[in-house]
Amino acid sequence: MDDMSLVPVSAVEEAAQALQSVIHTTPLDYSSTFTRLVGMEVFLKLENFQKTGSFKIRGAFNKIRKLPQKDQANGVIAASAGNHAQGVALAARMLGVKATIVMPEGAPITKAAATRGYGAQVILDGENYDDAYKKAVGFQKKTGAVFVHAFDDTDIIAGQGTVGWEILKAAPNIDAILVPIGGGGLISGIAIAAKSFNKDVKIIGVEASGAPSMSQALAGNAVCEIKDVNTIADGIAVKCPGNITFNIVKEMVDDVVTVDDEEIATAMLMLLERSKMVTEASGAVTLAALLAGKVVVPGKSKVACVISGGNVDVNMISQIINRGLAKTGRLVRLRTAVPDRPGALHELLSVVAQLRANVIAVSHDRLELTVPITETEVELTLETRDINHIQKIINELEQSGYLTQLI
Repeated sequence: MDDMSLVPVSAVEEAAQALQSVIHTTPLDYSSTFTRLVGMEVFLKLENFQKTGSFKIRGAFNKIRKLPQKDQANGVIAASAGNHAQGVALAARMLGVKATIVMPEGAPITKAAATRGYGAQVILDGENYDDAYKKAVGFQKKTGAVFVHAFDDTDIIAGQGTVGWEILKAAPNIDAILVPIGGGGLISGIAIAAKSFNKDVKIIGVEASGAPSMSQALAGNAVCEIKDVNTIADGIAVKCPGNITFNIVKEMVDDVVTVDDEEIATAMLMLLERSKMVTEASGAVTLAALLAGKVVVPGKSKVACVISGGNVDVNMISQIINRGLAKTGRLVRLRTAVPDRPGALHELLSVVAQLRANVIAVSHDRLELTVPITETEVELTLETRDINHIQKIINELEQSGYLTQLI
């Protein structure tokens, strides 16, 4: 029996019926902004608006609800970088089942706190998902709890496939669906559901270039474990895809592309600024692929980007905003020196003020050994309009006698 027959479309349809009163049917939102930018009609499937902030509740609930009563009595255990953890925790609470979740030690604080908030016991262990997975398997053997796999499980795949079911019901004439890939559960389910509606719809997977486990498996025609994962997209930072998911992806997914962290961060910032939408890095990879020109669908195509989650740490948002502002010339740090006498700093800031730059921070260091003893080093953080504005400020400062370095 092949893996596709283990997850027939009827299983996705049945999951959709069971989940109807449990989950949100998330919006498929047309974006005029991104349509204009990429030249294709762009729709965003907003799973960041889902309960727990990601699609994972779909598969988790579908899996746990189908467990025999005696298995439910033993409780469930899962390994997760965060979103699967929350999905399992909430699903278990809804169904009255005890849940234990093993998360990597570096999992975002918000995700660990939310998982505990849904009533699960949280164990922090390991550097990444794969380390947490090994710990969870050992714990499961000791306790007899049922292991709820994050992706390589037929009931999980069927539950995640309801995302594709909703997309095609809302837009039957969609030409392509872009889906994030970690272990492959989401894209496997979506491919099965979407292609049952329309066999011609293109299913395109998007991985982080720092965790290309599915790409490498496809290239070698075998599931293998990559040595290292290094990406801001922690939700898809998986060293080894599933066996079931690999076979489904190999047969049903039309292409897999990768995006780097800079491209992901740019997409996150644009979603925040243009669409007023908070997304996590793994949720933004699909839009990143479109914006970076990694995916080209012929003609005036209709493309759906699955925005798989919105559970991002606020510190990450702050870092991405500041990097994005610096990259586009709207935030800059400059270093210069002024005479070590009263009023010298005021004179420097007067030049900056005349050029209509907003001072965010000033660092004044009299002990810096690289400047003469009669001078003091000054670092300025400025809010600016663009790259040209920054260059104008540097030129004016130097004409006024301030040797200026762009940091």
